[in-house]
Amino acid sequence: MSVNAHHWWQEAVIYQVYPRSFQDSNGDGVGDLPGLIRRLDYLRRLGVDAIWLSPVYRSPQEDNGYDISDYQDIDPMFGSLADMDRLIAEARLRGIRIIMDLVLNHTSDRHRWFQEALKGRDNPYHDFYIWRDGQPGQPPNDMRACFGGSAWQWVPQLQQYYFHQFAVAQPDLNWDNPAVREALYDMIRWWMKRGVGGFRLDVIDQIAKDPDLGITNNGPRLHELIREMNQATFGNGDYVTVGETWGATPQIARLFSQPDGSEFSMVFQFEHIGLDQKPGGQKWDLAPLDLVRLKQVLSGWQRQLYGCGWNSLFWNNHDLPRIVSRWGSDKPAYREVSAKMLATLLYGFQGTPYIYQGEELGMTNAYLSLEDCRDIESLNLYRERLEEGYAPADILRSIQARGRDNARTPMQWDDSPQAGFSSGEPWIKVNPNYSYINAAAQVDDPDSVFCYYQKLINLRKQETTLIDGSYTLLAESDPDLFMYVREWDSEQILTVVNFHAQERPQFLPEHWKQANCLIHNYPGPVGETLRPFEAFMLKHW
Repeated sequence: MSVNAHHWWQEAVIYQVYPRSFQDSNGDGVGDLPGLIRRLDYLRRLGVDAIWLSPVYRSPQEDNGYDISDYQDIDPMFGSLADMDRLIAEARLRGIRIIMDLVLNHTSDRHRWFQEALKGRDNPYHDFYIWRDGQPGQPPNDMRACFGGSAWQWVPQLQQYYFHQFAVAQPDLNWDNPAVREALYDMIRWWMKRGVGGFRLDVIDQIAKDPDLGITNNGPRLHELIREMNQATFGNGDYVTVGETWGATPQIARLFSQPDGSEFSMVFQFEHIGLDQKPGGQKWDLAPLDLVRLKQVLSGWQRQLYGCGWNSLFWNNHDLPRIVSRWGSDKPAYREVSAKMLATLLYGFQGTPYIYQGEELGMTNAYLSLEDCRDIESLNLYRERLEEGYAPADILRSIQARGRDNARTPMQWDDSPQAGFSSGEPWIKVNPNYSYINAAAQVDDPDSVFCYYQKLINLRKQETTLIDGSYTLLAESDPDLFMYVREWDSEQILTVVNFHAQERPQFLPEHWKQANCLIHNYPGPVGETLRPFEAFMLKHW
């Protein structure tokens, strides 16, 4: 078989760590860098190639670290720069690269730049942010912030509003100012010299905004700015870069991830993530998932980026609920088999898979009470929807299904108090099911979700067809089965999943019935009837 030359990240599996919830080393209830270093051997055993580290920069933590007050320092709650250097070095010894989370759309209002900007309109840092003249109570327009309320905040001493797409404490940077861009590029180069392996770029498709026209995503200068950043920084080395692009279509993603490397390695696109919300509504407006529509969306991305871009593959991250609770089953009877099914479906696609911490254990939503919620987005939503007349029980149901805290409960290491996460009181409540869903119970169990992920990771390193193969969807209109073929040279790999909890008749083409089974989430051979959430890959040549 011929083999294409690959970038390292095309054959890699990347693991996202949300540091405050991963491992606490000092008993203060907050995860930290020394705790992550302690768990590197676990990640090496899983088989991942890189760790995407959610922000650990110095921050007031208004938005869990996505409000950065100093890009070139580590927040004391996570450790120190020396700890960061040790993490990079220790990970490298294990063949693991560290990917930093870059938040370039906005800073904290405590950042030195913004504090200077508040000193006067003639301060050189004033133009680092987006300001408009106005009157109290009369913002420049009716744009809303993602976390609720107006996107404009009045500053009396300047008689101006500043623009913020997220929290009031997260003023947006003015990318039209060349001095802003050069300051950010200097910072990126500084991290490159420290030895990081790449960057995830938070809401990067919003940097070319025009708030006067109501444009946030995909502004007219977006790709020009990204190409400039690429040439000034990570385009000059073997780095992986992934942009968070909520507004991307396959056509836009091809620009971001074109093979010439002029922009990013890939983007996170979220078209599939919105399929279980009411049309025209928000993520809180729940609706059943239509599998046929999911097949159309995911298959479209596979086909339209083939040979001219690159996909990221993910179900979970720090902003999303746990996939086994969302599209599988978190009931004991089917939790493990449905977690394996969802993984099988994803790992047969072309692209770079991302594991969010605990996904490899089949961790579930926490179904927290409102008192246990910590996320600013959920708390603001509850207040706003109460004012709009929604029933409290309905609001809480939406938060428990979609709230970001579901992903942020502590990593479940063992069945000791606080799941082995901390010797103190965790910053957010541990999911009570840690007593039976935890790493210690799974790492040596060959039938566990953890070991199934190990097998999938190894398959992607062994089977070139999973990296380079073309994609063909089968049974397009079937409401229960997701089946597709990857083909490279004379080899074919068929992925079959029964997405739902009922049995389904098997209808494999004759030549597949003698194929080699690469992986299967039930014991024994593939039968004539597909069991609930059954999934497997077959290889034919």
